[in-house]
Amino acid sequence: MAIFTGAGVAIATPFDKNYNIDYESFGKFIDYQIENKTDAIIVCGTTGEASTLNHEEHIAAIRYCVNRVNKRVPVIAGTGSNCSRTASFLTREAELAGADAALVVTPYYNKATQKGLIDHYEYVARHTNLPLILYNVPSRTGCKIETKTMAYLAKHVDNIVGMKDATGDITYTAQLMYDTQGDIDVYSGNDDMIVPMMSLGAKGVISVLSNIAPEDTHNICAEYMAGNVEKSRELQLKYLELIHALFCEVNPIPVKKAMELLGFCGPQLRRPLTEMEEANTERLKKAMIDTGILR
Repeated sequence: MAIFTGAGVAIATPFDKNYNIDYESFGKFIDYQIENKTDAIIVCGTTGEASTLNHEEHIAAIRYCVNRVNKRVPVIAGTGSNCSRTASFLTREAELAGADAALVVTPYYNKATQKGLIDHYEYVARHTNLPLILYNVPSRTGCKIETKTMAYLAKHVDNIVGMKDATGDITYTAQLMYDTQGDIDVYSGNDDMIVPMMSLGAKGVISVLSNIAPEDTHNICAEYMAGNVEKSRELQLKYLELIHALFCEVNPIPVKKAMELLGFCGPQLRRPLTEMEEANTERLKKAMIDTGILR
């Protein structure tokens, strides 16, 4: 059984004026997501600025999210690292905190070989009982899980159950589905490819768009799964320009700006992320107005 189907939000982490986690805003935003049909919450991922959190903050954010969600939807904790021991440590802490699964990105910067990736993921998996979703995002990490590597891991490691495929390559996705033969659940890691990837068998999306359009991102997936492909496609295309605007600067700069415009949190981003350029902010505002999100 899949950990979730539909739209899981890669939730942003609000910070206060002192750049500490703003738990009051975070809690309200978690509730907003669930009230607006988000199917799962992915905490401490790229969008959550996990790379700027120290270990204590990282674990505390996971624990807070699990407690606030209180079993209403699955919570998937981002626990990846370029150090296998650190990834294992964070994954064990997520398990102790009560997370339902872990999202484990490929080791970045190290540029591990496929043999190294197998060793890395086997090491993390054997130190936890949590189901693991591997996160394949070579544009950020410089490291790609080849489809046959994923097929090997799915076959030989019981608690490796899925992949967030953010390659942006539909040919890769098709080959992944062919090589894994249904042994893993695949989620789109790109908001502009939800419908194409679901047409190949993906279970849904781990989404940035869901931060500001949770119900319609859920509906893109729900309509597709209900057989209403035309309606699903209409929603996918409705949000295309907004999706592009949300990635016109590196994630999560634009989505944090969008959340600020909607009053969900302040503008704070942790360095080295910086305030959004004025021209890009105007592009984002227009896209939000055109889709009816901002009035």
